[in-house]
Amino acid sequence: MADPVKQAPEGRRAAPAPEPASAPSPAREPASEPASEPASAPSPAREPASEPASEPAPAPSPAREPNIVGKPFRRVDGRAKVTGATRYADDLAFPRMAYLRLVRSTVPHARIAGIDLEAAERVPGVLGFLTGRDFPVPFGILPVSQDEHALCPDKVRFVGDPVVAVAATTEDAAWEAAFAVRVEYEPLATIAGIEEALATAEPRLHDYGEGGNVHKLVALEFGPVAEGFAAADEVFEDVFFYEGNTHLPMEQHAAVAVPEDDDRVTVYSSTQTPHYVHRALARVLAVPPSRIRVIACSNGGGFGGKSDPFSHEIVAAKMALLLGRPVKVTLSREEVFYCHRGRHPVLMRLRTGVRRDGTLTAQHLETALDGGAYGSYGVASTYYTGALQTVTYKLPAYRFEGVRVFTNKPPCGPKRGHGTPQPRFGFEVHLDKIATRLGINPADLRRRMLAEPDSITANWLRIGSMGLGACIDAVVAGSGFRERWGRLPRGRGLGLACGSYLCGAGLPIYWNHMPQSAVQLKLDRSGAVAVFCGEAEIGQGSDSVLAAVVAEVLGVDLGDVRLCVADTDLTPVDLGSYSSRVTLMVGNAALAAAERARELIAGAVAEQLSVPPGRLVFAGGRVFDAGDPAAGLSFAEAVVCAEARHGALGTVGSYVPPRSPGRYRGAGVGPSPAYSYTAAVVEVEADAETGVWQPVHVWIAHDVGRAINPVLVLGQVEGSVYMGLGEVMMEEQAFRRLPRHLSGALVHKHPSLLEYKSPTFSDMPPVTTYLIEDPDPGGPFGAKEVGQGPLLPVAPAVANALHDALGVRIDQVPIQPHMVRKALDAQAKGKEARYGPAGFPEVDFGERLIVPTAAQGGDGTAINDFRERLRSGMRSAAGTMTTREEALRSKRRAALTTGIEETP
Repeated sequence: MADPVKQAPEGRRAAPAPEPASAPSPAREPASEPASEPASAPSPAREPASEPASEPAPAPSPAREPNIVGKPFRRVDGRAKVTGATRYADDLAFPRMAYLRLVRSTVPHARIAGIDLEAAERVPGVLGFLTGRDFPVPFGILPVSQDEHALCPDKVRFVGDPVVAVAATTEDAAWEAAFAVRVEYEPLATIAGIEEALATAEPRLHDYGEGGNVHKLVALEFGPVAEGFAAADEVFEDVFFYEGNTHLPMEQHAAVAVPEDDDRVTVYSSTQTPHYVHRALARVLAVPPSRIRVIACSNGGGFGGKSDPFSHEIVAAKMALLLGRPVKVTLSREEVFYCHRGRHPVLMRLRTGVRRDGTLTAQHLETALDGGAYGSYGVASTYYTGALQTVTYKLPAYRFEGVRVFTNKPPCGPKRGHGTPQPRFGFEVHLDKIATRLGINPADLRRRMLAEPDSITANWLRIGSMGLGACIDAVVAGSGFRERWGRLPRGRGLGLACGSYLCGAGLPIYWNHMPQSAVQLKLDRSGAVAVFCGEAEIGQGSDSVLAAVVAEVLGVDLGDVRLCVADTDLTPVDLGSYSSRVTLMVGNAALAAAERARELIAGAVAEQLSVPPGRLVFAGGRVFDAGDPAAGLSFAEAVVCAEARHGALGTVGSYVPPRSPGRYRGAGVGPSPAYSYTAAVVEVEADAETGVWQPVHVWIAHDVGRAINPVLVLGQVEGSVYMGLGEVMMEEQAFRRLPRHLSGALVHKHPSLLEYKSPTFSDMPPVTTYLIEDPDPGGPFGAKEVGQGPLLPVAPAVANALHDALGVRIDQVPIQPHMVRKALDAQAKGKEARYGPAGFPEVDFGERLIVPTAAQGGDGTAINDFRERLRSGMRSAAGTMTTREEALRSKRRAALTTGIEETP
């Protein structure tokens, strides 16, 4: 493993860390002062996994110091954003534009008995209406969960479900008409939570799933679990609960649909996934995909909340085609809460066998997810609550069982960390309890059991680079954890926790053998480089990463790179900004395209200069001989030279992740080209009298592989800290029942920015950030993700710090003062000083798939999955995707193009 690299961004000094003196310098200390630019780490070798083996590799350029990668630089969209020039979806206006409002359900579960539009039709300016009968085709992000309609045709399933659409010449008229619509409902029984859903077979929210109101059941076993528990010196069992919460982006969802003269429609939307919106529009509207164009506008935040196709996008497109004029819809903040797709409430039971030295022998994890009213990403979410438990610590035997249920609440989905913060909270608090019981320092316990780099986990995930050890060392030294943990005055405490996350999902949402990311380059005689890619900029800096990779390879200035992104007419497909996939996948596609362009240029310039192509250096806007730097051409001259030889210059690059070794049903969730790692120490101050607590300082280290732009990385890390603190301190998507005389409906407790509590500037403590650079061969220049992983250790580190401060265990999130007080009251009475769920419901998870581990001589398949389950197409009996080569040998044309619409 490479030594950790701590980088300070340009204009900041790495301040000295607390004792001991050997602590590494942080990448950022609060209120630090200007200093010199950080040193850059060498560029690692790449795995050419995504390109055909038959193509010759481009001649390598001589080694040089990176021009851009690894150094702080201004975001390519930074000036436009700070000056207000960036145009978001709601900023768009077109001649004759109409305005759309959605009439939403006021009851949580009911049949639609009738819709009265008479009063609404009399409102001046009204142009038209749409109802569920206009949208007979369902949709959904996962092929297996096509359970939503753009407007409800016969039944509503939560307060906020869209029922009627109204278009008018002004927004005020649309609002007035929407209020005038009358919908008659026949109420049905309401399901409010996990246990109620498990116990209620009828009425069913949907007619698919595992029976009753159970959406998905998962039961997997890897390795000798029973033997592992038998070999343990102690077996620990805990139950945890993580409340649901929402994304809270600054920008509300918005879309503008513009009909074209040739029966086409263009939809501008604040979406993270223009490709999937494009697919949903074609499906629901029954319009050929070639007649639909989707442009993802810059997002004012997403965090996963704009990853689904949504009703308002589809309805706006339909209304625009119907009226023959542009239609805009911008959701109110209350409606954003109804769209939701946020963090699932998850109940967890965790049982772990441990030897006296802290070695884990086996683990059994059970999770129960409250999915809300629709499927969304829920099948994947269920698997994610168990899939990544094995990539941080050595776990030789592992059993995972999960259940997701339907309830009459807004649908849950992917929020930053998708499905993994909940079990990570449970696991890290569980480990802290184990360390305390065994008398082992929590840092030592984790350090001893780290998963190995370049290894295969019990559930057949392939780990590449693994910098968690260096992350732990950095935060432990920087915070003085060894010297201060357990020794601070009562009311003050330190907590440690770790986490890991994907660098993009190994399989696409609809399985196929096409690239997950693609990039096209066009080189101009002026020396400008145009980059075309379907990636969506959602505020995370993906445009800057894309431009930086191309500029680095070609040796040009960022100002000479022009981007055209997220336009389904003009850009090649990228699957979207989710699962922290963009830096690695888009970066690799851009790297491939830029290397091909460099090869074309190098061949032409080498001929003109009479030097070998391998001696040419691309840097500083020039192409020159490494042995004689004066002999060379400007980049523009080099492009002219290459165009004269080859004709118009354009190249393409694409990326397909390496195949995962897992072959069992369910192995499609969890694999990734690489995993990032994070460790955090949080110091808290707590008042034993009131239970009020606050974070005092956060030390966090993230294994980023290699930072393309350290300033962007720091922003992502510290943004994750902010969001993690919000979830553990106060954020919750809570519901309440209205009194019976007010319908008894299950409604949001606080669907507004005023009522939904999230941290402010005054709630944020100082944050010391360490960037650990352990370049991964699978990433562009060694880079890994940073957008989601740093959130994971924050909540459990807080819970562990509260135990250090007051001796109480709070086994649920958010941790509120009354919970601390109740645990202290129990402590005073000599009872267990704990607040949290009492138990886990009895669930029949069905037959477990038994998958032998590699240590048992397994091959990644389940031994009890029968051959009669074989299906045509690309699905094997194990439920994983075959390779492209296998599909070619089998002549499965469909599998190579659209894919069989199955889910993990």
